[in-house]
Amino acid sequence: MKNNKYQVIYQQLVWKIEKQEFKSGDKLPSEHELMELFTTSRETVRKALNQLAHNGYIQKVRGKGSIVLARDKFDFPISGLVSFKELAEKMGRPWETVVHELNTVDSSSGLLAKLGERELWKVVRSRRVDDESIILDKDYFIQSQVPYLDTEICKNSIYDYLESEKGLQIAFADKEVTVEEATEEDRRLLDLNGLTHVVVVKSIVHLDDASPFQFTESRHRLDKFRFVDFARRMK
Repeated sequence: MKNNKYQVIYQQLVWKIEKQEFKSGDKLPSEHELMELFTTSRETVRKALNQLAHNGYIQKVRGKGSIVLARDKFDFPISGLVSFKELAEKMGRPWETVVHELNTVDSSSGLLAKLGERELWKVVRSRRVDDESIILDKDYFIQSQVPYLDTEICKNSIYDYLESEKGLQIAFADKEVTVEEATEEDRRLLDLNGLTHVVVVKSIVHLDDASPFQFTESRHRLDKFRFVDFARRMK
């Protein structure tokens, strides 16, 4: 019985989380409180908590304890090109884009290698859903392809503006997905709630003539997204 006692604790805590007795953002009882509640050892409690963390129910935050995570994650298609506005409206959730920076900049050596031109727009935006900042987008657009941007366009949807009003055909993107330690900028502009890492999606986006026009670095709160794709076995 001792060997699977942690499973009993795990299942009971999962049941309480799914029944909303512990809601997103709540702190679970401390290890000591759980030891007393289940009359068991610290090792057994930690094993149950580690399984909760592994399965995405909690985030263990140093100095704060075990924080319950939201289970209503956005499905973000890795292989598709979807704007934040399209994603949020599909989910039927209240959303807002906050523009932190809109400037013209000279391309760095790294961006020059990616996009091939020096004169760029730089747009920094945070994306809010249900009054929480959950994405930080840093976009660079080639000015010769995108000659005009303003704050209202950036607050609404740049893709919608480019496709509907400018007639550009956005076709495909090369993407790279990594998990990185949160930066000072992430902590300042995102509601991380103690989370220490973010999911980073870097993309070079191309038009239908295969020319690149945008580099984007999209930094996601890891508890709010599930990155999905369809895979077929190739032999």
